[in-house]
Amino acid sequence: MDMGSLMEQAKQLQSKVAAAQDKLAKTSIKGIAGDGQCIVEMSGKYDLLNLTISPELLKYDSVYVVEVISAAFNDAKAKADVTIDKIMGDATAGMPIPE
Repeated sequence: MDMGSLMEQAKQLQSKVAAAQDKLAKTSIKGIAGDGQCIVEMSGKYDLLNLTISPELLKYDSVYVVEVISAAFNDAKAKADVTIDKIMGDATAGMPIPE
């Protein structure tokens, strides 16, 4: 493979990765905990977009409230990880990208 062809492939990959990152920034992922009493919404880049806490949750002690918020965050992050792997995997078509 010649250098020109390799450079063109690199440019195409860079363009696909940039588009994938843009898509992730615009993707909304929700994590839910406490039977829906807490919802964490984040982007595919782990930015917090919204946090919804039901008034019923706030009736509990602060330790429990923190546990439920953490669980909702962890749920959202796990879903975001799957989404990121899928979108970036599609963009790179299986090519390994250095981290």
